[in-house]
This record gives sequence, structure tokens and C-alpha cells, in this order.
Amino acid sequence: MSVADRKAREKEALKALILKGAKKLFIEKGIEQTTIRNIADEIDYSVGTVYVYFKDKTAILHDLHSIGFQELGSYFQELFKIKDPMERLRKMGFAYIKFALENQEMYDLMFNLKAPMEFLEKSENEDWDEGAATFNRVKVTIEECINKGHFKGHNVEPLSFMVWSLVHGMCCLEIRQRTKGVKFSNPDTILFDGYNEYLKIIEKM
Repeated sequence: MSVADRKAREKEALKALILKGAKKLFIEKGIEQTTIRNIADEIDYSVGTVYVYFKDKTAILHDLHSIGFQELGSYFQELFKIKDPMERLRKMGFAYIKFALENQEMYDLMFNLKAPMEFLEKSENEDWDEGAATFNRVKVTIEECINKGHFKGHNVEPLSFMVWSLVHGMCCLEIRQRTKGVKFSNPDTILFDGYNEYLKIIEKM
């Protein structure tokens, strides 16, 4: 390995360490309460080192946001090879649940913390479009379902929002362990049992 290659790897490793430390603190302390100094202390580097890689906290959040939606997109990647939109929609939900359960901290950062939305609204950076692109995949699938004769009388965007909200809500309840205190007969399987009940409903539409 050349010196240049080694330095490039070290640079990427340090950047990843900063992001990992920031994600931990954003979730534990909240984004507004986390400072660049907090992040530097978390990873045992100087504040100046963090600023070498990121100009401010918003830049760190943007990278984490991008990484999260890229990871979610990778779970959806194979789905668009499925020609039947209803089958794709069914599997899209399972893929979304899988992502949420396997990436719980990232999921919280992407969808459950209030601050990211405040940062998005204040930001003038047009690159914050990963979430819209991901939701658009749901809309495209719903639209194709409607064109195939499903969901008669429904409108694409509000129906897409409803589907996303339903699956998202179940994931949040599971991740935050709210399903454990309701005394379900089978709390360990209620998430997938609930999703399968939803599938039975849409099969009739």
C-alpha cells in the first residue's frame, strides 16, 4: 500500500469515527444540546480535528442523514426488479421493517428525533433530498398499483403517506419497546403479525 493510499484510508477512518461519535451523542443528548467539542471529546480528538472534516454540526448531520437513506435505499434496491407492483409493495414493507430493526439508532436519527426536521427546514442545501427520493419510491409503487386496478377511489400521495405512516408507526413502537408493555399474546412477533394483517387488508383493495 502506498503512503497516499494509507493516508486516504486513515482519513476515511477518522471521518467515520467522527460520524459514529456524533450519531451516539445526537441520540443520547439531542442534536441541539450536542456541540462540536462534545463530539471531539467523545472520540478523544481535538475540536480542530473535527473542523478539518466538517465545517459545522449541520454538515455532520447531513452526512449521517445521507448515509441512513443510502442504507435504506440499499434495502429497497432489489425490489424494483419486481414487475408486479402489489408484490413489490408487500416486500417493500418487509424491507423497511428489516432496515428499522437492524439499524435502530440510525432509524431514530432519521425519523424520530425532532431536530433533524428543524435543521432541514433551516438549511439552504438542496442536497437534503434523500428522504423525498425514498418516499417517491413508495409513491411510484402505489401509483403503479392504482394503474393496475388496485386501490380504486384512492389518491396516490395521501395513500402513500398512510402506508408509510402505518409501517413506520409499528417500527417505532417496536424499537421503543412500547409493544412489550401492552401484554400482547405474542409480543415477540406482534410487529410481523400486525404487518401481515395489513397485507390481508390491502389484498382486498
